[in-house]
Amino acid sequence: MPYDELTQVLLKKRGIETEEEAEKFLNPSYDTQLVDPLSIKNMPEAAARLAKAILSGERIAVWTDYDCDGVPAAVIFHDFLKKAGANFENYIPHRHLEGYGVNSSGIEKLAKAGATLLLTADVGITDAEAIARARALGMDTIVTDHHLPAQAGLPPGIVVDPNAHADETAAFKSWCGAGLAWKLVCATLAVEPTLREKVPIGWEKWLLDMAALATIADMVSLTGDNRLIAKYGLLVMRKSPRIGLQKLCRLMRVDQSKITEDDVGFMIAPRVNAASRMGDALEAFKLFTTTDETEATEIAQKLEKLNRQRKAEAGAITRAVRERLAGRTDLRSVIALGDPSWRPALLGLVANGIAEEYQRPVFLWGREGNNSIKGSCRAGNSTHVIELMTAAQGAFVEFGGHAFSGGFTVRDDEVFFLEDRLVEARSALAESVLEEVGQPDAEISALQADLRFLAKLERFAPFGQDNEKPLLRFHNAEIASAERFGKSKEHVKLKIIRDEFSAPIEGIAFFAKGALARVADTLLAGGHADILAHLERDQFSRRGYPRLRLVSLTLV
Repeated sequence: MPYDELTQVLLKKRGIETEEEAEKFLNPSYDTQLVDPLSIKNMPEAAARLAKAILSGERIAVWTDYDCDGVPAAVIFHDFLKKAGANFENYIPHRHLEGYGVNSSGIEKLAKAGATLLLTADVGITDAEAIARARALGMDTIVTDHHLPAQAGLPPGIVVDPNAHADETAAFKSWCGAGLAWKLVCATLAVEPTLREKVPIGWEKWLLDMAALATIADMVSLTGDNRLIAKYGLLVMRKSPRIGLQKLCRLMRVDQSKITEDDVGFMIAPRVNAASRMGDALEAFKLFTTTDETEATEIAQKLEKLNRQRKAEAGAITRAVRERLAGRTDLRSVIALGDPSWRPALLGLVANGIAEEYQRPVFLWGREGNNSIKGSCRAGNSTHVIELMTAAQGAFVEFGGHAFSGGFTVRDDEVFFLEDRLVEARSALAESVLEEVGQPDAEISALQADLRFLAKLERFAPFGQDNEKPLLRFHNAEIASAERFGKSKEHVKLKIIRDEFSAPIEGIAFFAKGALARVADTLLAGGHADILAHLERDQFSRRGYPRLRLVSLTLV
């Protein structure tokens, strides 16, 4: 292939062998590479039914989840249906009062309001009872979701979920809820050309900002169609006329014209999720759908405040956990703690920090608004948490996730024995170590980490699941300075010497924990370390100079 050695190595690691595959990956085409939405199982039927409802003026109820996948999906359907002149309403359940999924009480409200078509996004595949209730009340149903179905089977009606059908016909299956919602919009415009009288050709591209927001935030595989959605969606986001997005960016001090996947994942998505975790997801929905500048400013400020409250409350829980652990004379192989006053929606953030600090599985629980006991767990580079919960499944009503993290609901009569059950289950499992830090993609010097090198790496962006940022090794790097910064000195900053003629390159680790933090605290000017890091563009510098995002440090 006609590429430099680094590019060839990175392509090969992604399973890309031919020049044709490389060209498609490095220069993805919106016009030629997107999967035909009508190739998705049941999509033609769903598109035809939705088009019929739009044209006949039926009342359409759009039910979506409350997270940073469901909310963008709600915005996508809202914008499309409004543009098409449809009769519709959006329904987003209250996280703490109603819980996850489609519920019968909400369905009753929509039926009373006259809905004859229920359309879901990012929810519904496991809600057969509530979907059946909608049909009993006279609604047709279109369920679009990307989660796995319940063992009892699929809900009634039209079901569009590439992960639910053994005979799925699409060549790609890994869309998030909002990505699939966007596909349904495209399919509906394809099956009913008369809708183009109100929805101009190409207008649907403007919805890619929301599809990309969810695709990045929901951490689905950034390959295939999702890579195209994320890449082009970021381009749309940088030019988006959404007044709410503009106001939020200004408040966060994010340059909208340069938004990256990191800005989405670490800045925008947490504020969208803060709406449901600390209040009502409808606030985030309104932020992206309002055209009123004053309202947009007020909502952006409210989400910023909620996000600060989220951080403060998570910090208080973290301190409470540490105090409890400090009072123990001996730490067990698994940490399991809880309190009915803790918000389950915040516990994943806390569990992650505690697991990194104590290097063992951590399970934290609280009580949800519906009185169920729910929590989150993190592996701490140790036992596979799904295997662990499977071994102790008698303690759980339900659980899910992957090797490093998960969520669960605990049986009321088991909650105070949860740690005992997990420790017993841990002792029965084979010893294992989950190593998140992989092998470096390349070894370079600090001097080589310049703008030209960074430009080569950026051809592989946007980065995310299954398309990780290239990991670089800097062997025996000489440290010019090392310091802590931030209100609580929670961040680490290094300056790494390039050569005697060049300014040092900066290395950053935000919220440094574990081994990285301990090693950084021992570094002195003139010391040396082996560094694993990602190379990124510092958006706060005028020229976008390269800097390192530190992953690990080893003293030399």
